[in-house]
Amino acid sequence: MNSTAVNRPVAGALWMLASGLAFVAVNGIVKYLGTALPAAEAAFLRYGLGLVFLIPMLRPLLAARLGPRALAIFAGRGLMHAVAVILWFFAMARIPIAEVQAINYLAPVGVTVGAAIFLGEQLAFRRIAAVLVALLGVLIILRPGIRAVQPGDVAMLGAAVLFAGSYLTAKRLTGFASAPVIVGMLSIWVTVGLTPFAIAVWIPPEPWQVFWLLVTAGFATLGHLCMTQAFRLAPITVTQPVTFLQLLWATLLGILFFGEPLDPFVVAGGLMIIAAIAFITWREAVLQRRVTPPVSATEV
Repeated sequence: MNSTAVNRPVAGALWMLASGLAFVAVNGIVKYLGTALPAAEAAFLRYGLGLVFLIPMLRPLLAARLGPRALAIFAGRGLMHAVAVILWFFAMARIPIAEVQAINYLAPVGVTVGAAIFLGEQLAFRRIAAVLVALLGVLIILRPGIRAVQPGDVAMLGAAVLFAGSYLTAKRLTGFASAPVIVGMLSIWVTVGLTPFAIAVWIPPEPWQVFWLLVTAGFATLGHLCMTQAFRLAPITVTQPVTFLQLLWATLLGILFFGEPLDPFVVAGGLMIIAAIAFITWREAVLQRRVTPPVSATEV
């Protein structure tokens, strides 16, 4: 970790706060759009319209010399992420925003498990215990057998797993390409991957829907830019806790703008998952190795 990151924790935390608010704005707009458009079409429009924000990345994208192996990994990650985004859009339109956010916290935990299975990372007892706490948190949120598990819940669980897989693939890609190229190629390949799904369910969108999905793409891009700036200024042990405020923002957004009730089980389960991520992040800082991604890294 460079000295700049260590010496500017407040600035890093503020940038991460801005990132979280931008992603919550994405959540609110997608929730507002609801089920008027099929999930695959809405996701395609969000990423397709968002390609305009890739213009500043054109130079590194064109300069990158990527072999067939790297391109195949990019394509595979794009398809995986595309399916995750469809599931996320489907879930956001059908279950409370706070529930989507709480379950999405499972993605960094999934990265920890996936790193042990696929990357050979050591999964010590303490990390296993943290993963079990996170899974217990999910059970508290879903309460299977006590209430009916909704299709949106199942979709969000699938999205969290696929987002974890996408992040693990991104770690492998760091050996082939720079960060701007990885981000740019993700947007391109996700758009390509979403295309056949969107065509299969296409209905003509209204102009106001296109406008709001363009705004969504703008907020998502802003969120990722703020997150990148936060990483430059502060270590993940400082920025990660700030991302947990997204559960608070999401809960307030649902209550104030969409009339969603406060579900204490979602809050309790979300806090358990947050505690697990915080512990894993702290242990990785102590051991001076980073595996678990920041929560915002798995946002759409």
